[in-house]
Amino acid sequence: MSGDGTITQVAPDEREAAPDVRGPLVGGDGEIALGDFDDQVVVLNVWASWCAPCRAESPDLVEAAARTEGIAQFVGLNAKEDNPAAEEAFLRAFEIPYPSLDDPTGELQLRFADNLPPSAIPSTLVIDREGRVAARVLGTISATTLADLVTDVSEGR
Repeated sequence: MSGDGTITQVAPDEREAAPDVRGPLVGGDGEIALGDFDDQVVVLNVWASWCAPCRAESPDLVEAAARTEGIAQFVGLNAKEDNPAAEEAFLRAFEIPYPSLDDPTGELQLRFADNLPPSAIPSTLVIDREGRVAARVLGTISATTLADLVTDVSEGR
């Protein structure tokens, strides 16, 4: 299910802690947790190689990651897909420079169910420096809009 691009922002005093999300990387080369990036804004993008909107959005995510380097850590979440060759080909084809969690069962994505769930593919969450969910985008997002969201969150808005 693809979203319509709806952006939901949460005021700093109303934000809830992001769940503990940790798991293996796409390609099986290690493991990461969102908590590994203390004191950074984290951008979590839910994607799948079979998702046409994800393919369309990828260049904007790469651009936003470059524009916010030093401010935010981008992390992918490959959801509901169990095709390692397709997953790795997607990352290579779009030159994704940041790590991606492998979530073939959707279990990691579901950990956000009680918070601000990334219920579409693609979805993007922006998590503030204190580990709280600050914004959600259901569907694709442009590089400029995402960079602006990250800047707002990094400045405490």
